[in-house]
Amino acid sequence: MNLFKSILNTIPRPYLIKLSYWVRPFLNLYYKGTTFEDPIDGKKFRKLLPYGYGKQRENALSPSTLSLERHRLMWLYLKNETDFFTAQKKVLHIAPEQCFIKRFKKLKNLEYITADLYSPIVDVKADILDLPFADNSFDVIFCNHVLEHIIDDKKAMQELYRVLKPKGFGIFQIPQDLNLEKTYEDFSITSPEERSKHFGQYDHVRVYGKDYFDRLRSVGFKVEEVSYTEKIAEKLTKKYCLSKNEILPVCYK
Repeated sequence: MNLFKSILNTIPRPYLIKLSYWVRPFLNLYYKGTTFEDPIDGKKFRKLLPYGYGKQRENALSPSTLSLERHRLMWLYLKNETDFFTAQKKVLHIAPEQCFIKRFKKLKNLEYITADLYSPIVDVKADILDLPFADNSFDVIFCNHVLEHIIDDKKAMQELYRVLKPKGFGIFQIPQDLNLEKTYEDFSITSPEERSKHFGQYDHVRVYGKDYFDRLRSVGFKVEEVSYTEKIAEKLTKKYCLSKNEILPVCYK
């Protein structure tokens, strides 16, 4: 576990992405079992991997898809509550997660575009503060665990709102401390060590509180705070290794 934590904190994210393609087949075989299931690909495991830059969470990372709790929850929401997998949609995915990217690209109903400033696996190199897309371009936008890295998060939210079509929707997950009424941020904290201490990860610039949803509303989004695990049976929540505290911010224009 300490080795895994050390790897997360020392190897830059683009290299981690490349490394994972080589490691994943071995993890998939080693952890094979029947106790837990990844709903994204249906594969079962005796345990999942721990994950976390600070305090590590047990049974968090799927050996097969590399999905975390939040990814598996979003997949279930999209599958059970939306027409994402069947209707014709133009989709923008900022900083696409590996557990989704190949699967979404294969869907014939989607025009699926990925974008990021640093990721080595995207279609378009793009700065979220100045997206190279026209107004009202996309039916769906995913931008998960990105905004906590951005100092001017309001500008980023405005860009997401600008390129989303009217009546389109987005899911913008973030790490969130629901014990905080107000988001904690201090831009004088710049060193990786101090950012880890204050914000939980070396490259985060804030910890979002309950006011995150109102920040999204302030730029024009209609936000539904979806506690989706409440609609999932307890035995499935355990089987899929979901987090009961995860709230899906589903945003509409």
